[in-house]
Amino acid sequence: MSATDFTTSITVDKPAITVFNAIIDPRGWWGKTIEGKTDELGAEWSYRFKDLHYSLHKTVELIPGRKVVWHVVDGQLSFVDDKQEWTGTDIVFDITERNNRTVLQFTHRGLVPTGECYEICSDAWSGLIKGSLRNLIETGVGLPDSV
Repeated sequence: MSATDFTTSITVDKPAITVFNAIIDPRGWWGKTIEGKTDELGAEWSYRFKDLHYSLHKTVELIPGRKVVWHVVDGQLSFVDDKQEWTGTDIVFDITERNNRTVLQFTHRGLVPTGECYEICSDAWSGLIKGSLRNLIETGVGLPDSV
């Protein structure tokens, strides 16, 4: 991971496996229209938000209670000049238990400040991770498609 990749983190009073299970349910926190299996190693699945964003992901790492990595196989962002800015990037969730709490470190490897989408996408990720995903972890109810 580069120091310039977008990263954010949250700490919750839940076990690491609860955090892991919430992450692999992106319909519950990211988007209700996700198609495909999101909880299976090697599976491909897609996310679409209106005509603004489409991305096809492959789950390339899945370690229960510890780590999830999604590789963006294809992406189309209608609001930037480089429509495929996300293609080839990785979305990484590192989970660590510390002092009876769980730290989730989120990194979008390849989403960098020099990219056209960085400001909009980093704001969206911050809202999703610190809002919707946190809510799903802590209360069982996320806010997909609300950012």
